[in-house]
Amino acid sequence: MTTTQDNPTSSRGTLTRTVTGVVASDKRDKTRTVVVAFQQRHPKYGKYLKRSTRYQVHDPNNESKTGDRVEIANCRPISKTKSWRLVRVVEAAPEAL
Repeated sequence: MTTTQDNPTSSRGTLTRTVTGVVASDKRDKTRTVVVAFQQRHPKYGKYLKRSTRYQVHDPNNESKTGDRVEIANCRPISKTKSWRLVRVVEAAPEAL
C-alpha cells in the first residue's frame, strides 16, 4: 500500500517522496488525516508486522472525503503538524446508502 517514488519537483533537482493512503478524517477545513499502512520486518524473528502512520495533509480545495484512497507528497511545513500535501485522489470511496 505504500508507494515511494522520487520525482524531481524543481530545476535544482530536489526529490519529493509520495505515498498512498486512505483518508481517515475530513472534519477540518483544508486538512485531512491520512492513514498509510505498511509492513515492517521484525529485526529478530523475521516476521512481517502490520504498521500504520497517520499524516496531517493539506487539501486546499477540500476535494477528498473520508474513505478515499489518495496520493500525498512531502512538502514544506504548512503548520505545526502539516508537512504533507494532497497530490490527487486515486480512488473515491463508495457512497453510503
